[in-house]
Amino acid sequence: MTYSELQVTTHFSFLRGASSCEELFATAALMGMPALGVVDRNSVAGVVRALYACEQLEKKDGLLIRSIPGCRLDLVSGDSLLVWPEDRAGWTRLTRLLTLGKSRAEAKAGEKGQCFLHWEDVAAHADGLVASLVPGRDGASATALAATADIFGARGYVCLTPWRRPGERHRLHETAAAAEAYGLAPLATGDVLYHSPDRRMLQDVVTAIREKCTIDDLGFRRERHADRHLQPPDEMARRFADLPQALAAVEAIVERCTFSLKNLDYQYPDEIIMSGRTAQDGLERLSRNALAQRFDGDPPAAYTRQLDHELRLVAKMGYAPYFLTVNSIVSYARSIDILCQGRGSAANSVICFVLGITSIDPIKHQLLFERFVSEERREPPDIDIDFEHERREEVIQWIYETYGRDHAALTAVVSRFRTRGAIREVGKVLGLPEDMTSALAGQVWGWSNEGVPDSHVEALNLDAGEPRLALALELAKELIGTPRHLSQHPGGFVLTRDPLHDLVPIEPAAMEARHVIEWEKEDIEHLGFMKVDILGLGMLGCMRRAFDLLAEHKGVAMTMASDALQDDDPATFAMIREADTLGVFQIESRAQMSMLPRMKPTEFYDLAIQVAIVRPGPIQGDMVHPYLKRRALSDDDRAKI
Repeated sequence: MTYSELQVTTHFSFLRGASSCEELFATAALMGMPALGVVDRNSVAGVVRALYACEQLEKKDGLLIRSIPGCRLDLVSGDSLLVWPEDRAGWTRLTRLLTLGKSRAEAKAGEKGQCFLHWEDVAAHADGLVASLVPGRDGASATALAATADIFGARGYVCLTPWRRPGERHRLHETAAAAEAYGLAPLATGDVLYHSPDRRMLQDVVTAIREKCTIDDLGFRRERHADRHLQPPDEMARRFADLPQALAAVEAIVERCTFSLKNLDYQYPDEIIMSGRTAQDGLERLSRNALAQRFDGDPPAAYTRQLDHELRLVAKMGYAPYFLTVNSIVSYARSIDILCQGRGSAANSVICFVLGITSIDPIKHQLLFERFVSEERREPPDIDIDFEHERREEVIQWIYETYGRDHAALTAVVSRFRTRGAIREVGKVLGLPEDMTSALAGQVWGWSNEGVPDSHVEALNLDAGEPRLALALELAKELIGTPRHLSQHPGGFVLTRDPLHDLVPIEPAAMEARHVIEWEKEDIEHLGFMKVDILGLGMLGCMRRAFDLLAEHKGVAMTMASDALQDDDPATFAMIREADTLGVFQIESRAQMSMLPRMKPTEFYDLAIQVAIVRPGPIQGDMVHPYLKRRALSDDDRAKI
């Protein structure tokens, strides 16, 4: 008999789980488990990372393990249920249920990130879900057992989890008997919080952070047994030797719950620009008319050829509705006199140029379209549009009103611990003096993820061998990268044709009249969702005021598309070569400024290349990987090099 752990809490159950999906799935795969069930609390924030972890294990190490997405529902009554969708319809009901609970929590209590659900809500969304009741410390109540049986019937279970307490065997047998008396099957689980026993201390630390107390005052709020790590299948078989039906139930759920996030069928919203025409027909008509208008009916052959090439690729990839959406947003902004400009690789597209999404002429500046959309990479296009910072909210609310709040939401951003925050929080939990943790945190770079170096500890004349300080430094390193909470993306919108909450839960954001989903930019990209970034840029506000002053005092009418702004000004590039670019968007960072005197750009194309090298860079952008490239070379090639 094989065993799969179905009650796994990742670190996306913020300040509860102490291991990442990658660590959990790698450990389970090495143990020989066929699957893991991810059940974070009132959330599915980690299930995409779980899917990615499985795919990477198969791709890199040849290890096969399946992710079973699910959720732990903590009800208002105090009862808890683990639920796993059987199929796509079950997943939709789960995401709708979580959306309901999160919106109700905000409406009734004004609490962000909470979820208020009742048994009646579960009953209304139960079809296609398999559920297991989680008994409390005093066992499962008769009311909860009856409700689970009434709602789920043969799809209902009760968790049996070893707690390493006196009377363990008696408790498990009593719980199993109570479950069977109500027609429910007992289910063996380990209630896993971390992948390995050595994460126990970190789990205590995150619990203390959550409870806002020191480790010395944590008391019974800490987990009461140390077996919350993954156990090998043979060990679980030994523990449940007297309850084989509980092990059989695990296999039954694994076989029954076949849903995968790869089954999600994302549909971009239809954009009907011209009645009776498809999105592709509409985009082609708009683009060709705009090109002809820009060149007074006689566009140069280079523009026509490039436009034909781009339209063919867009048709092949099915991206026409996306371009139409961006065009609609830009057109609206300009209709109410908001300055806007597409940034990044969108400037490489003639389609974006002729539609006015960007003012950069890609033919004149010899820009490569395939950096924006490539058939080989098969990545969805990602157009970032900057708007005047002071008026961006007008555009955001127009998107909500136009597409509907059930079809549009911002992506999430996971706030993670970095070195500074980690050493401060761990030091506070372990009772270190505040001036000591402040000094240690002040020694490291703000974005550092490397921990506090020994040299910095010595520079402060601290004894790195002192037990509590040494433990704090070690635990702070482990805490780095752990998610702390969800926040909203500055402006990354996901738009869907069907209701968005059928794919992912939607919850109110901290800002009024905004909504956010639980997945990050990387998550939606992995699932093939497309997003539009609606960003605010202070410099566009400055340019708006400059244009107004020129018109008022000099009688000069200028826009972002004016010829004077298209030419490479020698005096401007002379300043750029001297790294005099403070406040100049895209080349104002230290990394960009340090490269400018070395690359000595003389034209716009040079800047495009430099920005591509630094952001995100060929290694981070997965264009080059030194180790993989070296390993892929033959012996003859190595000899030639």
